[in-house]
Amino acid sequence: MQLHDLYPFLGERTAKKRVGRGPGSGRGGTAGKGHKGQNARAGGGVPAGFEGGQMPLQRRLPKRGFKNALFKVQYAVINLDRLQAVFEGGAAISLDDIYARGLAQRGEPVNILGQGVISSALTVEAHTFSRAAVEKIRQAGGQAKALEAAAASAE
Repeated sequence: MQLHDLYPFLGERTAKKRVGRGPGSGRGGTAGKGHKGQNARAGGGVPAGFEGGQMPLQRRLPKRGFKNALFKVQYAVINLDRLQAVFEGGAAISLDDIYARGLAQRGEPVNILGQGVISSALTVEAHTFSRAAVEKIRQAGGQAKALEAAAASAE
């Protein structure tokens, strides 16, 4: 099979409606828009949420809570078992190593979580660690180096 042999199944694609192309098409004259009125005009219609001048619902309801989406820090989450699988025993794992192996996107703050068993001593450098992760790394004879919180927000 070649690329030019591929085709959509019958009924899979709907043909575009060609409106305003004469009376024989069934959509001539008013082009399916009826006679006169706001919706029949070019560029006509009302914006989403418009209620005919009545105070719209999204403005009638009270706004509550605190929204901090613009400044929210999204961490790349990596579990210990994934680190153990990717890096050899006794390795010193820096942020650049994590980025280079594709465990997180470059510049993204990294959070290490404690899922899985760690058998070899690893020295891990990341922005944040869970308590369980720090405990398991130390029990295995390794070291967890947490970077400053300011560095996480700057990257």
